[in-house]
Amino acid sequence: MHQVAKEFHISSEALVELLRGMSIDVKSHMSTVDDDTVDRIKRHFEAEKEKMREESARKEKELARRREQQRPVESVDKSKKPQKKKGSFRDRREDRVAVVASVKKTLALMEGGRRQRKHRRRIREDEDVETSEQEAMPVLTLHDETATVGDLAKLMARPASDIIRACMSLGLMATMNQRLDADTIEAVADELGFAVERPSAVKVEDEEDLAQEPRAPVVTVMGHVDHGKTSLLDFIRRTNVVSGEVGGITQHMGAYEVVLPEGRITFIDTPGHEAFTSMRTRGAQATDIVVLVVSASEGVMPQTVEAINHAKAARVPIIVAMSKMDLLDVNPDAVRQQLAGHGVMVEAWGGETIDVPTSARTGEGVDKLLEAILLQAEMMELTAPRRGRASGVVLEAELGLGLGPVATVLVKSGTLRVGDMLVAGPYCGRARVLMDERGARLKEAPPSKAVRVAGIEGVPQAGDPFQVTADERASREVAERRQTVRKQKGTGAPRRATLEDLYRQIREGDVKELRLVVKGDVQGSLEAVMEALVRLGTGEVRVSILHQGIGAITESDVLLASASKAVVIGYHVRPSARAQEVAEREGVEIRTYRVIYECVADIEQALEGMLEPELLEVITGRVAVRRVFHHPKVGFVAGCYVLEGNIDRSSRVRVLRDGVVKADARIGSLKRFKEDVREVQTGYECGIVIENFGDIHEGDVLEAYKTQEVARTLR
Repeated sequence: MHQVAKEFHISSEALVELLRGMSIDVKSHMSTVDDDTVDRIKRHFEAEKEKMREESARKEKELARRREQQRPVESVDKSKKPQKKKGSFRDRREDRVAVVASVKKTLALMEGGRRQRKHRRRIREDEDVETSEQEAMPVLTLHDETATVGDLAKLMARPASDIIRACMSLGLMATMNQRLDADTIEAVADELGFAVERPSAVKVEDEEDLAQEPRAPVVTVMGHVDHGKTSLLDFIRRTNVVSGEVGGITQHMGAYEVVLPEGRITFIDTPGHEAFTSMRTRGAQATDIVVLVVSASEGVMPQTVEAINHAKAARVPIIVAMSKMDLLDVNPDAVRQQLAGHGVMVEAWGGETIDVPTSARTGEGVDKLLEAILLQAEMMELTAPRRGRASGVVLEAELGLGLGPVATVLVKSGTLRVGDMLVAGPYCGRARVLMDERGARLKEAPPSKAVRVAGIEGVPQAGDPFQVTADERASREVAERRQTVRKQKGTGAPRRATLEDLYRQIREGDVKELRLVVKGDVQGSLEAVMEALVRLGTGEVRVSILHQGIGAITESDVLLASASKAVVIGYHVRPSARAQEVAEREGVEIRTYRVIYECVADIEQALEGMLEPELLEVITGRVAVRRVFHHPKVGFVAGCYVLEGNIDRSSRVRVLRDGVVKADARIGSLKRFKEDVREVQTGYECGIVIENFGDIHEGDVLEAYKTQEVARTLR
């Protein structure tokens, strides 16, 4: 059942419910099914897909009919050429949004109420409730741009374990004295139901500046080498050069903007998956959408799988661009089937992922690809405040000829203007020059715009945050604080996510998932290792394999593990020299094995460390109450005789009267004669005062006990 569920990309529980609805008797997801049953399941899903296609076509037809009815009657002048109606793209796009939303809703119901996409359009009533809840959230005022976990716990009046648990849910292994930056604090506060007010140096002055406005999507193009990624980007750039401009793009830049009649798109031109994940390692989530380029003739390749896993780890929606459609040996359906095997189900097969056939040589499908990007952005409802001081992320930086340090920044909020004082990473400066990808000088840059900035005093790192401040003094204060934090962190590498860390920190957090990146020498042994590791999981803890592949451990594997706080497992393979270097820099643990049982034993031990300990009660002694005295200062004192075991000052006791528990409390005082003692053994007399309990009688029995934590095992 488990394997069948994986084949059809649904949960085991949903498959069990489906089979029971088909009157097939199954006990659990571990039950076995025969080939006839698998065929019935396959026919069921094929029928469901056909119904979805028919429903989609019916709704498209109905929408077209309604538009035709609402269209005003116009006189036809045959001497004039037909004109394209303004807004026709937007009408078609909003209509398709409605159809896609309806189809996805039906699919979600079919798969047992699968979690809805978080960016999906909400109804107004939900928005009103959400707004009122946000207004009622307590506000946490930060007096500095950083704070330790302990300081944050005091500000929130919450246990430090709550803060650590929230950090771990965000993929950050934090300790009591670890400093968190402002972005992390905001994420943790949101997890715990707090709103955050930033320090005055970087705070927006006017509440009106926070008004949200639509913004352009930011897109990263990824894919296997030689699958046409660069050619596709070049074609888009060549065909979208501003009219009248000579020479096109005159200089390299980490991002560029495409201007269409229907909207704008910002493409981030990364050299590979490593750069995409490296930025995420530093907390920068710059990308809204990933365009996955897959050759229609070669299909899914190792780097394609890497790109899928990187996008999934970042929780970014994927649009598939099926490239090289001009070749003769293309097989789009085979590619779609391969993608489905890696969890990417396209719309034509009833999934949520848009796929567009393209050719960079002929230009086929490029317009549809851009339209699909705008459609996805429309469904995500991307917004940002346009007014107010700008903030965003550094994409790349260098020493420019004649300009000094130059940083390419992506504006995520507000508007960056020439003359603004800003801080980027640990450096500050004034924006003397703003340039676009063609070298043209600009006066300002709105949200989702990427520009080159000259005037910063140093060269920041890719992924560093930047923000405009009130004045030079405020900018320098923020830069100095960041420099101090980096010195405290040493090299600035993130905390190492090792199995030993999990053992030590599990009691202060609530880790339920052990994330792994697994590499092996051959497919057979890799599958054996993965099956053994996944089988270790229980309903309380589980192993999550972010990526698996054949061959040596690469830099890309390490960066994915670093961004996701995972451990890299190698079976009969070793890391490359570059991967080892990056692992040491980023603080990623690489564990290699030659025996599968050693690997399974280590992971099993880590999972057992995640289990909550079992509380075991141990009876340490029984005491008979022979007389009761009243003392004017301490109240009632029980004169006792230890029947068995011993009575300890730190123990809790139950007061038993005729076998009925009358009280369960701590010992307030334990004496032998007039001396305070820590313990009294069997056969000796003593005096006992029980905290907050005075109804003690002769003949009562005191049962002393202690509670011990016992480590649990998976078996």
